[in-house]
Amino acid sequence: MGGLMSKKLFNKINTGINLEEFINVEEKRYDGRTPDELRTVKFTRDFTINAKASVLVEMGNTKVICAASVDESIPPWMRAQNVAGGWLTCEYGMLPSATSDRCRRETGRIGGRTMEIQRLIGRALRAVVDLQKLGKRQITIDCDVIQADGGTRTASITGAYVALRLAVDRLMEEGLLKEDPIKEAIAAISVGIYKGVPVLDLNYFEDSKAEVDMNVVMTASGRLVEVQGTAEEEPFTKEQMSQMMDLAEKGINELFEAQKA
Repeated sequence: MGGLMSKKLFNKINTGINLEEFINVEEKRYDGRTPDELRTVKFTRDFTINAKASVLVEMGNTKVICAASVDESIPPWMRAQNVAGGWLTCEYGMLPSATSDRCRRETGRIGGRTMEIQRLIGRALRAVVDLQKLGKRQITIDCDVIQADGGTRTASITGAYVALRLAVDRLMEEGLLKEDPIKEAIAAISVGIYKGVPVLDLNYFEDSKAEVDMNVVMTASGRLVEVQGTAEEEPFTKEQMSQMMDLAEKGINELFEAQKA
């Protein structure tokens, strides 16, 4: 081992962390990945046929259908306030069979977690869209989780952008939009500290045991839209946050390449 690895191992040994566990995390994680490795990413275009555009986004075993629908009118609140331009909104849901233990289907009033996530997705997408250029129309992105293995909100944002991009391209081809309202791409990823090591793109197993869990939303120009970070046990340092942000930037740049493809 090189000097840096030896020093890191020395520090871990002196903090009481099992040496064998640390070596395993350093080299390979629970699912065989290295700390800075994304899960396998896949986008399937036009996964459903009725929406203006749709995509199935897969991040490892997490699978989300993102579908963009277009309504040639604006919401009542915009008409009442005489707001110019259009609107972009998102809805998020999880199928009962998406998790190992059946989750209750939300009917009527949605839960707090669902509301938080769909607001996050909407904020993220609106950050990269010029609503004035949408005209008097609303685009709704539905993000439906069909299989959950951690990172559903970040996968939803990443997939929702692809669905939005496809929908806008089709509106422009049809002559309904004269200018492209999308200013730049956007994507999101989770990072965290698992067994003392900063890691990228946590699956459910890692997320449930992580000391720190963070979600990062970033634009193609490298600007941050949202950072959500929480220490589950011990508080984390500025240095650790910097390490996690570097991992997030690396992962998101890889997602941008996947989105383009």
